[in-house]
Amino acid sequence: MQIGIPTETVVGESRVAATPETVKKLIGAGHSVVIQRNAGVKAAYIDSAYEQVGAKIVDDAYTGSQLVLKVRAPKGEEIQKLAPNTTVVAMFDPYRNTELDQFAAQQVSAFALELLPRTLSRAQNMDVLSSQANLAGYKSVLLAAAEYQRMFPMLMTAAGTVKPARVVIMGVGVAGLQAIATAKRLGAIVEATDLRPTAKDQVESLGGKWLDVPMSAEEQARADEAAKNGYGWMPGEQYIKDQAAIVDKAVSNADIVITTALLPGRDAPRLIKAETVAKMKPGSVILDMAVETGGNVEGSKCGETVVTDNGVKILGIPNIPATVSTEASALYARNVYNFVETLFDQDKNYSINQEDEIQKALLVTHGGQVLLKRG
Repeated sequence: MQIGIPTETVVGESRVAATPETVKKLIGAGHSVVIQRNAGVKAAYIDSAYEQVGAKIVDDAYTGSQLVLKVRAPKGEEIQKLAPNTTVVAMFDPYRNTELDQFAAQQVSAFALELLPRTLSRAQNMDVLSSQANLAGYKSVLLAAAEYQRMFPMLMTAAGTVKPARVVIMGVGVAGLQAIATAKRLGAIVEATDLRPTAKDQVESLGGKWLDVPMSAEEQARADEAAKNGYGWMPGEQYIKDQAAIVDKAVSNADIVITTALLPGRDAPRLIKAETVAKMKPGSVILDMAVETGGNVEGSKCGETVVTDNGVKILGIPNIPATVSTEASALYARNVYNFVETLFDQDKNYSINQEDEIQKALLVTHGGQVLLKRG
């Protein structure tokens, strides 16, 4: 089978869906691999590195490819390049993607990697959201530190003592935990909050302080049930009020705030309101990691740095994993390779198996139909 790796066309996307490491494995499995010229150069994977492992460099990786691997789903004219019965594996942003009907019309089988069932142990090495969030959590702290006009660690000097930065992390998933660890390594005092009470132990194990919110027995039961699925829960009215008060106080006193909360298929929840931002010190920095899906912070703008009247910087940096594109591509490519392996049977024949729980969950278009239930 010919596997194609096209160049990413989305503005600011510097990752690539296959690296020389994974291309070598694909070729070793009996496939031919074509790489669009300079597809990996922004991630420091040059054409000659792909050629050394047996790939062919071409001007159009769509032509003749039965399987196409991408970071972002093809768009517009790219979709028209897909031959009938082609399979595409990529991040489709499926609940917001307005072009799924076009994939179906082209008789394309599309696998959206974001839909991976997180509760399956055998799917963990295919989890692109976790691998990319891990890197985003790390880099978000560095990006915030670069904008912050003071130091992170405490310093005792002849000219006086420098106080450590106070960092608040909102949302303690993969990105949040890595952000906590990174901020601690830089010497900051770190506080964190999350809707999942089970995150408390994780926060404290990394040296962070847990911002505790009182919880009723009913809310505790709902939170425990949601935790089984790996996602947040929808809290009651009283809990929301209690959390808002605690968050308001912590954020008001913070030097750096990083928000990471995302909801699958929905707009990001609003965690910080303008009146809370107005209480923060001049020079404080907020980085809204959810800015691409509506934002956790009132006033954040995608691709912009907003400076408020009281001197707070709100960073709306999209696609943070692409700012560490070499490592992000390496992890993403391994996730993709691990999934692609499931598309071949024991005799190495290509076979979409809709009875397989992973393939079934990820398959959004197939046989001329859109299979995704948008709810």
